Amino acid sequence: MAWKQVIDPFNSIILSVLVASVPILFIFWALIIRKMKGYQASLIATGIAMLIAVFVYGMPIKLALLSAAHGALYGLFPICWLVIMAVFLFNLTGKSGQFEIVKHFMASITSDRRLQALLIAFSFGSFLEGTAGFGAPVAITAAMLVGLGFNPLYASGICLIANTAPVAFGSIGIPITVASQVSGIPEMPISQMVGRTLPILSVVLPFYLVSIIAGFRKAQEIWPAVLVSGISFAFLQYFSSNFLGPFLPDILAGLGSIISLMIFLRFWKPKVIWRFANEPAATFNTDTQYSNTEMLRAWSPFIVLTIMVIAWGMQPIKDALNSVGLIQFEFPGLHNAIQNADGTLLAKIFKFNYLSAAGTAIFVAALIAIPMVGLTYREGLSVFGATLHQLRFPILTVAAVLGFAYIVNDSGITLTLADVLANTGVLFPFFAPILGWLGVFITGSDTSANALFCKLQYATAESIQVDPVVTVAANVSGGVVGKMISPQSIAVAAAAGDLVGKESDLFRFTVKHSFIMLAVICLITLAQAYVIKWIIPVYEMLDAKKATVVTDVSKGFTYLMILAILLAVVASSVVLIARKKTQLPKRIAG
Repeated sequence: MAWKQVIDPFNSIILSVLVASVPILFIFWALIIRKMKGYQASLIATGIAMLIAVFVYGMPIKLALLSAAHGALYGLFPICWLVIMAVFLFNLTGKSGQFEIVKHFMASITSDRRLQALLIAFSFGSFLEGTAGFGAPVAITAAMLVGLGFNPLYASGICLIANTAPVAFGSIGIPITVASQVSGIPEMPISQMVGRTLPILSVVLPFYLVSIIAGFRKAQEIWPAVLVSGISFAFLQYFSSNFLGPFLPDILAGLGSIISLMIFLRFWKPKVIWRFANEPAATFNTDTQYSNTEMLRAWSPFIVLTIMVIAWGMQPIKDALNSVGLIQFEFPGLHNAIQNADGTLLAKIFKFNYLSAAGTAIFVAALIAIPMVGLTYREGLSVFGATLHQLRFPILTVAAVLGFAYIVNDSGITLTLADVLANTGVLFPFFAPILGWLGVFITGSDTSANALFCKLQYATAESIQVDPVVTVAANVSGGVVGKMISPQSIAVAAAAGDLVGKESDLFRFTVKHSFIMLAVICLITLAQAYVIKWIIPVYEMLDAKKATVVTDVSKGFTYLMILAILLAVVASSVVLIARKKTQLPKRIAG
């Protein structure tokens, strides 16, 4: 017989909420006040959640243990698999010495750390979010910035904060697709509503990022470049989300802002090159050149990576890979063993998509890149072993965090917190983004948060006569600012940014920015619900068959666009490297 979830175990919602908040409050205390290592805080939080689930919510201990195991398994695959591969690819470029040439290439564009952060953390990170998602953007961009010489805390921190702009449209629009499936609202109006909220954040985010790195006055020094980056990104994000759908905003906005800023920097340079205070002076000599072959060889891992993640993000390729490389099974003892408050049995199926996973795309890119960067496969194997040793604690942290997330979801702890927010009456639009924020904080995924709460968002909005697309989109938008403090994201960024054991520093770096951005999105959502109603798109609820046809047509167009982008990336990479041949600097010996 299935165990039924309880939302109010004390028959007093205030008391139930206080107890349900304990595991989450512990994470904040452990990382901000106690400054624990990430894996320690995660393991203890999982233990606390399990005790509350068993002794307060009445969850059978067997189910609690199986739920934690299910979450830990998901943490190992696909999350840790992706992180390991991303760091492995970067370590290959470091071992071969090719990343030194990459550094010089970046210095030839700009050696200013503020502008490098915009190009890599903000723009390139958005492009990676649109194609791969699930932690890859932060892992790859944080590793690149550290390799360029950034302070590790700032490198990881700004990559987490920069990742807020693209998360809603990540992985070819999966968060929007899930929000549509759960709420019953078509994808396009959700995409449009999110696309009329996040560009407000996107246009100011570059200035915000630079202010974090260098301070307000130093950010003002490069305001023309900041405007070019922010406006180009926000415009393309708005245009593609409102007129093309949820599948391309990150890819187009990321590439568009990279191209716009690089073109602008050919005609404008900052008066003073800014670097970190404790950073050694730049040691580059612009008189020495690298050949086209040397440059292409140095960039080859990242060019191949781009091609692979774009290809793996296309549904036809995913389907083909899953047809021969997918193992899925009902999780023993857990599948259909839990009943939610509505009486629905919760399916617990683990999908081991070892070929179509984003981590596998990076793994294939790494295998191709090994000989291209001049290493043998024996040396590559040695680098892989060193990478596993480097990530041993982050792997434990991610597994523990996902175990925690699955317990609080399966036991009903999350639903207790959600129920309180859903009963705030006419003020619910203000609190709607907080639900998404909470979901992403717990699960580490905007997609998962949408699966958890979008039906609740829809039903609550209807009960207070607010257009449901406002609150459903708010769940998506609120979730993006929760990702920077999700323990899962913190673990990934710490692993990539060489901050293992210093997760508390990274959490404290990002937490205030998460709350600031969340407050802004809450106010925007409240205004959309009651003041600027004209901003809400007109739509009709589509039946499932018609919605599927519309989605298939949209995705067909998207795949054609992605193929065109794929060819453009390859062509532009070769052309750009060739043109840079006579402009590349080289380190001064000694």
